[in-house]
Amino acid sequence: MNFWEKLKKPIFILAPMDGVTDTVFRQIVASVGKPDVMFTEFVPIDAILSPVQQMVLEKSLSFSEIERPIVAQIWGTDPDKFFAVAKLLSKLGFDGIDINMGCPDKSVIKKGACSALINNPRLASKIILATIKGANGLPVSVKTRIGFDEAQTKEWVKTLLQTPIAALTLHLRTISEMSKVPAHWDELTMVVKIKESLKSKALIIGNGDIKTLLDARDKYLKYKVDGIMIGRGIFENPYLFNESIDPSQVTPQQKISLLLKHLRLFEKTWGGSRNFELMKKFVKCYVNNFKGATDSRESLMKTTTLAELIGLVEAISVTIP
Repeated sequence: MNFWEKLKKPIFILAPMDGVTDTVFRQIVASVGKPDVMFTEFVPIDAILSPVQQMVLEKSLSFSEIERPIVAQIWGTDPDKFFAVAKLLSKLGFDGIDINMGCPDKSVIKKGACSALINNPRLASKIILATIKGANGLPVSVKTRIGFDEAQTKEWVKTLLQTPIAALTLHLRTISEMSKVPAHWDELTMVVKIKESLKSKALIIGNGDIKTLLDARDKYLKYKVDGIMIGRGIFENPYLFNESIDPSQVTPQQKISLLLKHLRLFEKTWGGSRNFELMKKFVKCYVNNFKGATDSRESLMKTTTLAELIGLVEAISVTIP
């Protein structure tokens, strides 16, 4: 059942991003250039086990077949709840489960979850083991950072790789660094050595500052990792995972058409159940590099309904080359 073992290397992954990588965006990316693995947005285990469980499952944990292999990313602090959620996710048909131990959000850290677990390795280990126990054979992975206030790569990675996780994704910055400094890719040399010394079978995935598959391949070869996860780079190029497409050759009309497809799928999938304002963050991905693009973006950002946004994009589509 471990899909990770069947993937050809290098493995290219679309990073989980809150408010971004919902099933709609994942389907759009898959339609123009599918990565090897996709993750859901990160979902709190407390919400999954709450009275509004069904709503959470529909909004945050829905997926289509085109998105496979699809990994559910979850976060929290209670090992017993991780066990219960893992059992549920295995029944829902996910290909894997990922534990978020890297989110730097202050409200999450206050709860002792996500990146706070870097400073609580005993609880982190308990959470991993409980999730594996409940996952019914599904592979369990972890996404984290290399430290909290400073790099703790050696101690933290050793803690994680002493558990039987299937994959470890490292965003190569500390929590305090956020995304303000270049990612510390050289830390991966140490990580690979730790993996070898522990005889761990976990795949090592690097993450941070990658904008193209060419750069991803270079990092894969240089640091001898198993794969690369790409996040914000997808905003600059929705076709990023398609090596047969030169982004400089994609026409403005093609990008606007893809935006319309995205908007219509958003409308079909969510109707009025999800705030259409979420779609505005994608406008710059598509509306760029043509005469009048800046003015068009400004107009699109002023729309007040999804219907108005779709109508304006349709109008723009007939005015560009």
